[in-house]
Amino acid sequence: MIGYTTLGTNDLPRATAFYDALFEVIGIRRIMDFGRGYAWGTGMDKPGFGVMLPFDGQPATAGNGTMIALVVDSPAKVDALHAKALTLGGQDEGAPGLRGEGFYAGYFRDLDGNKLNAFCIVKA
Repeated sequence: MIGYTTLGTNDLPRATAFYDALFEVIGIRRIMDFGRGYAWGTGMDKPGFGVMLPFDGQPATAGNGTMIALVVDSPAKVDALHAKALTLGGQDEGAPGLRGEGFYAGYFRDLDGNKLNAFCIVKA
């Protein structure tokens, strides 16, 4: 159902460097340049992730209650994404671990305060 998500930034070069390095951990690359933002993904026919300067010219703000979830295929990748985000200056919002039956996740905020979650489903 999700085609793509977009988060706002107030510092595009800083945000771009953060997401280039973060997504490199799971083999995701930049696939689009919008001039005022970029998108990462595995192809135009798959869900993507974008970071942009707001179209209306107003400051970007992190949404209260808004979170983007990034699905990966192993707890090791959840751990690696969470650790990389913190190394890049992101903030911890919940260390990786099991949360409920078979749901393994780690939560963090990017450099603009946007909340993200890396997760996978662990089979018993």
